[in-house]
Amino acid sequence: MAALDSLKKGDSPSLALVHPIEAEKQIQFNLNGAEWRGALSLPAYLRREATLSQTALTRDGGITYWILVDTSLPRNTLDPDSGTRLPLASCETYRKKALVWQDGELKEVVCHGIGSVFCAGHLRKRGYAQRLMKELGKALRTHQTGEGKESLFSVLYSDIGKKFYTGFGWEPFPSSHVSIPAATSADTKNLPTARPLYAEDLEELCDIDVASVRQSLEARPKGSKTAVALLADIETIRWHHAREDFVGTELQGTTPKVRGAIVGAEKGKRVWCYWTRMWYNQDPAEAKGNTLHVLRLVIECCSWDETSSKSKGAHSHDAAIAALLAMAQREAQEWKMEHVEIWAPSPATLAAAQRLDPDTKVIDRDTESIASLQWFPEHDGPVANQIDWVGNEKYGWC
Repeated sequence: MAALDSLKKGDSPSLALVHPIEAEKQIQFNLNGAEWRGALSLPAYLRREATLSQTALTRDGGITYWILVDTSLPRNTLDPDSGTRLPLASCETYRKKALVWQDGELKEVVCHGIGSVFCAGHLRKRGYAQRLMKELGKALRTHQTGEGKESLFSVLYSDIGKKFYTGFGWEPFPSSHVSIPAATSADTKNLPTARPLYAEDLEELCDIDVASVRQSLEARPKGSKTAVALLADIETIRWHHAREDFVGTELQGTTPKVRGAIVGAEKGKRVWCYWTRMWYNQDPAEAKGNTLHVLRLVIECCSWDETSSKSKGAHSHDAAIAALLAMAQREAQEWKMEHVEIWAPSPATLAAAQRLDPDTKVIDRDTESIASLQWFPEHDGPVANQIDWVGNEKYGWC
């Protein structure tokens, strides 16, 4: 491979975005694992990535790997067709089902979520990450858009603030959450009864939720802003749970069974949520930093507009949501979590959280997990002023 001091800058015409061979993927996994393995050992992190590449969401082209290379450099082998190239920067993209409502028309589109953007420390300050994102933005406009499907937007969740990705077209959207401690002294006797949800319960509920989102978008008044929605389908939820299962097995020696909670039994009047546990602390007996994330909150009786922050009557569901969060707290304690966190809280969600912890406030994220969206059609001005991102919750994260 070329000496580092002879490498070309990120604006070189010989640089190109390509799909890595397996050996090139492993080079990047070994490098980025040092920063992203969290509580896992590096070998376990490598096994986790291999496992997650074979879920229903990711197999058969559901995940795509990308690296930036210098095409003028020789491959590192006598065989030019199978040798490794030096990955200058890398990322992966997840194909997601999404809906776009615009000018009275609802379309199902291909959307890609971007994850694991990485440039190794010894290769930084040369413009490689910038070039990677510039080329990726162009590639995703047409990537996997066959069979009559088009791609109108892509998303990513920035952990490096708002400025970097904005420069390449991924504009920040409101990113907020509420967080409550796993331990609580709140009196929950007067809350509705919440029942646990298990893996076998989720597919039917996901189907109901997806159908409801579609119906809600179809009912938007003409003249409304364009709206986009990533769908919380069963494949997406199972990907999060596969990740949870792998890490739980590695750190705790077992996998969780309770995947969420539901209040109510009559169809059309239920409230439910799914969650996932994320371990960040390498000590399996220590909870600090570990978080139970609510992936998706569904109020079955209402359209999105009726449960959003715009709704004046949304507080009617705060008791049911509080019951769900109370069960989430109990699960968080059992599984060595420090907090329960739920994104994009409505007034009802905030009120529910405050029933359990009166000091709860909405936290606006400005450094980590900033929901960012690139809108491909031509437009003037900030996209966040022109588009409603419906259901901007944790399930969309990748």
